[in-house]
Amino acid sequence: MDRTPTAALLRDRKISEEVAKPMTVYIWDMDETLILLKSLLDGTYAGAFNGLKDRRKGIEIGKLWENHILQVCDDHFYYEEIEDYNEPFLDALSEYDDGRDLSKYNFNDGFGFPYDDWNKRKLAYRHRSIAEKYSQGLCKILDQQTVKLWNDLYSLTDSYTDGWLSSGHALLEQTLGKTSLPSNYLLSSDPTTRSVTSKYQNINVLVTSGSLIPSLAKCLLYRLDDVIAANNVYSSWEVGKLRCFSWIKERFGGPNVRFCVIGDGTEECEAAQAMRWPFIKIDLRPSSPCRFPGLTMKVVQSYTDVMYGSPDVEVEETEEF
Repeated sequence: MDRTPTAALLRDRKISEEVAKPMTVYIWDMDETLILLKSLLDGTYAGAFNGLKDRRKGIEIGKLWENHILQVCDDHFYYEEIEDYNEPFLDALSEYDDGRDLSKYNFNDGFGFPYDDWNKRKLAYRHRSIAEKYSQGLCKILDQQTVKLWNDLYSLTDSYTDGWLSSGHALLEQTLGKTSLPSNYLLSSDPTTRSVTSKYQNINVLVTSGSLIPSLAKCLLYRLDDVIAANNVYSSWEVGKLRCFSWIKERFGGPNVRFCVIGDGTEECEAAQAMRWPFIKIDLRPSSPCRFPGLTMKVVQSYTDVMYGSPDVEVEETEEF
C-alpha cells in the first residue's frame, strides 16, 4: 500500500505548479554526511588524518552523543514503547489520527500488541506529539543543565572536526536560499505541520537508513531542525532508499523541480542513479572537496547543472524564443 499522505502530496504538488522558478529538492543522508557519529565511535574519522587527530577523544565524543540521543528518545519521544514500530515518516499513520487534542492526553494508554487500528491511532498520536516537540526545539523540552551539556558537546564536536557540523548547517541554509513563495501562500493553518517550504524556494529532505525516531532526535541535537522540517525526515530502514526517493518525487515532483542527492553510502548512490538524479558523495578524507568544511554551493550547483542544465541559460533561451 502506498502510504504517501494524500494531503501532503496535493499540497506540495501545488507548490511545484504555482512557483515558476525552478525549485531544487536536496535529499541528504544523515550519518557520516550531515553528522558524524559512527566514524567517531570506530575511529574512522580520526584515522583519515593519519595520526593528527586523537582517536580516543573522538570515541569519547561519540559515546556522549549516543547518551544524549538515547535520553531524548526515551524521555521525550516514547522510544521504549515504539522502538519496534518504525514507520518511514511521521505522517505515515495520519489516516488513523482523528485530530484529538493531545494537550491533556494520557499517553499511558496501553499502546502495544496487537498492532491493530486502535494501536495505530495511539502511535499516530505519538507521532503528532513528536512533531510538535520538534517544532518547539530542544530548549523547550530539556532542562537548563542538559541544554548546557548539549551546547558544550556540540561546540566540542565542531572544534574536534574542524567545523564539520557548523559548516554543514551553513550549507543547508544556503541550499534553502532567500527566495520566498507568494506571500499569500500557506502550507497549513497548523504551524506545527508547516514545512520549511513555506519560507523558502528550495527544500531540504533527509533520508536516513536509521529508524525514524532516533533520526528525529539527532536532527534536534545536531541543530538541523531549523533547516529540515520534521515531515521532511524519512527512514529507509525497512523500505529502502529507492522507495523513499520515489515518495519524494511523487510529493514534490513537477516540471520546474530538480533533485540532488548528497550522501556517503552505496545505497543512496544507486537509488539516485535509478532516479537519474545527481549524486554527491561525501568523503571523510581531509583532502576531499566533498566534505565539511569543503563542500560549497558552487560545487553542488555544478552537479545539478550537469544533469539538468543551467537554469539561467534555460530562462534566456525561453525568452529569446
